[in-house]
Amino acid sequence: MRQIKATPITHENFASFGQFYTMENPSGYPLSGEIHRFFPDRLSASCGTSVGYSPILVKKPAEMLITQAEYHTTTWEMILPLNDDMIIHCAPPSNGTPVPEYTQAFLVPRHTLVKLNACVWHLAPLPVNAEELCAMIILPECTYCNDCTVVDLKAEEQFTITID
Repeated sequence: MRQIKATPITHENFASFGQFYTMENPSGYPLSGEIHRFFPDRLSASCGTSVGYSPILVKKPAEMLITQAEYHTTTWEMILPLNDDMIIHCAPPSNGTPVPEYTQAFLVPRHTLVKLNACVWHLAPLPVNAEELCAMIILPECTYCNDCTVVDLKAEEQFTITID
């Protein structure tokens, strides 16, 4: 079975899948007041409907075996790990046919907001250290009902994710 090593996320290695920003340590020019510093628009996304903010809890598996992948045809997805670092796996858009041979896995620090572009293959984030990851999923409302294609990977397409 193929193994993919999760590598630390960087702007260079993640650029084809989306963007990210570390919310815990903001940088750049802030708008400042007497008691605050506001760092506007570090990530942005548009949609024509309400946005849902949904927590997800993901248990740490004994083996990070990936047997499914999903994508959203018309929308982005954001993921914010709250209590632990997370691992996400991504593959490029491919018109509905999985391309697991192009999958990359990324180590994402806690409190780093990740924005996946529309059509990027992915699935639930995985915890690095915690027994259960708590993360925030941000999507246009009801995307999981009306724009979510989940595909079971064939046995030869499945892979495991490893970390050092």
